[in-house]
Amino acid sequence: MANALAGRRQARDVLCRSRLFGHVEGALLDDMINRFQFETWAHGRTVPAEDVKDRFHVIVSGRLQVVQINQETVRMVTLFLLAQGDAYDLLQLLTGEPCEGIFEARDNLDVLSLPTDEARRWISEHPEFNRTFLPYLGHQMRALSQLAGDLALHDTETRLAHLIMRHLEKDEHGTPRLKLINNLSHEVLAEMIGSVRAVVNRQLQHWRKAGIVKLNHGHIQINKLEALIERVKRFQLPAPK
Repeated sequence: MANALAGRRQARDVLCRSRLFGHVEGALLDDMINRFQFETWAHGRTVPAEDVKDRFHVIVSGRLQVVQINQETVRMVTLFLLAQGDAYDLLQLLTGEPCEGIFEARDNLDVLSLPTDEARRWISEHPEFNRTFLPYLGHQMRALSQLAGDLALHDTETRLAHLIMRHLEKDEHGTPRLKLINNLSHEVLAEMIGSVRAVVNRQLQHWRKAGIVKLNHGHIQINKLEALIERVKRFQLPAPK
């Protein structure tokens, strides 16, 4: 019982700080949390979208990669890398059809889930939730638009620079730090830009020799932020906050 209460308190804290639920009035948020069930996904677990098509999920802790695969070439591209407070699968919530992809846990995941039909009823009963749901949906659509633009218009170096810039934040000392993707393998980074591990590794080594980045046991440290900004100016991405 104590563990369940602690889990709900943690879930509420995460949702209160999330983009999707952060502005939801407290009573409505408690109502939704009470409808959810708690699930745990082990690191490395891979689940076809079809297998979770009847449930709506919200991440409490950990990261989840949403991947699309060409079954003939086995090439992969990451549609989303989701983290604390993110929800999936929005496509099936809206259309009734699951996304054409695979979900893979990049860490041990703690998630909340409930039947999709119940999530739809909750949204219907509380249309004020749309004040946060629609901007969150727009954020996800923008991410897909940026991915499509990168894949169609830019070379691997530019796509990798864009990926890093999107996940940079400045710490309290003003030093740019990578968020969310920092300890991911080169293979996973390649999947996020529609490339392959060898190409991404070669590009990172090129940047290392140029002094742009420092590589340390899977972590990427940015030494020359201006050099990366030069590579994203044409794409008009904002500098890290």
